[in-house]
Amino acid sequence: MNNTATNSTTCPTVRKQIGKTTYIVRVHFSQTAKETMEDKIKRLLREEVHKM
Repeated sequence: MNNTATNSTTCPTVRKQIGKTTYIVRVHFSQTAKETMEDKIKRLLREEVHKM
């Protein structure tokens, strides 16, 4: 596993264990993003529905 840190600030972390595997997800947000998280989720949902 790669333990390389990209910056010195801490970010929210979510741990989820499924069976014998533990997944660690670190969350970070871009300071230069052009869309909000809500807009991004809506866009992804629209694209997914369009594919159906």
